[in-house]
Amino acid sequence: MPRNASSDTIAAVASARGTGGIGIIRLSGPEALKILRAVFRRGGGSLTEFTPRRLEYGWVLDAFGQALDEVMAVYLPGPHSFSGEDTAEIHCHGGLALVEAVLESVLRRGARPAGPGEFTRRAFLNGRLDLSQAEAVAEIISAPTLQGIHLARNKLEGFLGARLEELRLKLESLRARLCLALDFPEESVSPEEELEEQRAFREALEEIRSCLRGLVQSCEQARLWREGARVVLAGEVNTGKSSLFNALLGRPRALVSDLPGTTRDFIEESLNLRGMPVRLSDTAGLRPAPESEDRPLPDEVEKAGLELTAELCRQADLILLVLEARPLPPSRDPPALLSALGIPSVLPLPPAILLARNKADLFPEKNPPEEISGFPCLSVSARTGQGTDKLRSLLYELLSKRAGSLDFEQAAPPSIRQKIIISGVLEELDALALDYGQGIPAEILSSRLESAAESLAEIIGMSCREEVLDQVFSKFCVGK
Repeated sequence: MPRNASSDTIAAVASARGTGGIGIIRLSGPEALKILRAVFRRGGGSLTEFTPRRLEYGWVLDAFGQALDEVMAVYLPGPHSFSGEDTAEIHCHGGLALVEAVLESVLRRGARPAGPGEFTRRAFLNGRLDLSQAEAVAEIISAPTLQGIHLARNKLEGFLGARLEELRLKLESLRARLCLALDFPEESVSPEEELEEQRAFREALEEIRSCLRGLVQSCEQARLWREGARVVLAGEVNTGKSSLFNALLGRPRALVSDLPGTTRDFIEESLNLRGMPVRLSDTAGLRPAPESEDRPLPDEVEKAGLELTAELCRQADLILLVLEARPLPPSRDPPALLSALGIPSVLPLPPAILLARNKADLFPEKNPPEEISGFPCLSVSARTGQGTDKLRSLLYELLSKRAGSLDFEQAAPPSIRQKIIISGVLEELDALALDYGQGIPAEILSSRLESAAESLAEIIGMSCREEVLDQVFSKFCVGK
């Protein structure tokens, strides 16, 4: 769709689906005002004139011209609207059937159903938002915490787009230097001047690469705030993992039993730790090595559960290893248990480990250790609640340390899609840094800079293919 080429009018429910106090039907396009006039009545007659951006009280008509509901309606003329086009909204009562009836009335009078994200897509095409800001609209809607909202808001305000545009212009400036050398090869410079030019070029290039590395790193930091951290409770059977899982949630969720092997599949629930979303997983427990032949071995279902536990641990941001608050033999110490869970030490970012020594009410200690085998630990009792508040605080501290420091008033971390593009730019510039000064033709160096600049332009939508836009906006909800 070329810019400013919307010839049709779209409509959709802009409020959340389901029953609520208010339902909102939004229209955007050249026929928005005409359709609004056709479906809206004020008092005993039609309203032909709307004062822009002022809510009007009246009745909305159904698809057959009969009064349907008391509503408020507003008209927002373009280009000073969200989409940059003439826009109208009808605010009715929020019953599901009622909202659908109002939408049907609007569609019967000439609008067509909007696709996912089509209002925001038109805002981008009409120059109201750059592409990074448009993507931030979806992020702010789906943000699970206040911190996630702040990060998305910064992108919506244009912080990321402005930073990427600044870096793009710096790449273009470096490319201009190379082009100058190509255009005027006969210009003689002294060896000292050439060395100085190379030094300045390398410094400028390294500054850009450093900024891009920071953006990639901030994406990983923000992931824990935007998507949630995965915390996996693991350990041997009958250490009270499920009881501790319930205690952390503050409600009974996992089945608790004295029988070993009760938990065979993992159970996952959401937990909010001071604004950080956490996906808390209770998993199948490891059985100690058999001490006699009559001790039952895990069956096939339990073995499958243990394999799943190991995989979840490898994906975890933090493993809460649950032990009993009593001395254990070396074969069942934390390193041995972690090894049995298949936690390799060669992961790019291995999970943080926190030991929870459960059943402290049954095994009281005068001076419980704060560290075992180099891992922080805390004595708790899931049954009495002893230490569970402190455990939540320690979980937050370790996860916050893993996330790193972010300025929630200024940081605008890229999304996963944007991070992939930025990482590709970094690879191009890393190759350029190796090539520069090695006798590689300036044409090749210039092409690397051109490719990097074009990729940054794609993130903010200066040059973007239709299929990329389809991919971005397909993840939006209908009505936004």
